[in-house]
Amino acid sequence: MMCKRILLSVLILGLGNIAFAKVEAPLSCHICGMDRSAYAQSRMLVIYGDGTTVGTCSLNCAVIEMKQHPENKVKALMVGDYRTEKLLDARTATWVIGGKFPGVMTSVAKWAFDDHNVAYKFIAENGGTIATFDECLQLALHEN
Repeated sequence: MMCKRILLSVLILGLGNIAFAKVEAPLSCHICGMDRSAYAQSRMLVIYGDGTTVGTCSLNCAVIEMKQHPENKVKALMVGDYRTEKLLDARTATWVIGGKFPGVMTSVAKWAFDDHNVAYKFIAENGGTIATFDECLQLALHEN
């Protein structure tokens, strides 16, 4: 019994040391409520023409957001780089579809990379295929 208590204490204290990435507001996905800092590698920021922004945890939630507001013109779409978690232009990123890691809010993973060499290395280690943003967007549109 004492061993279980010690183990539980170690686990609880250890969880306090887990650091999530610092991300831009909002901290929660506008669509599903997930913590965007926990999904910094897949998060998106939809920037509308009027300057308003909406943060989501994934491409799939960004698609839902844009479908809910077709009257708003999208100025830019930013996505977290899979490796660095820094925001980059979703349209110019190198995308990978599939692989052994589960996607965020989707059955088919879609990951963005700033560096195409890193994307190819990811595929060599984890599977998947290179795709354009438009291919990923079409897949997400069909899923939602």
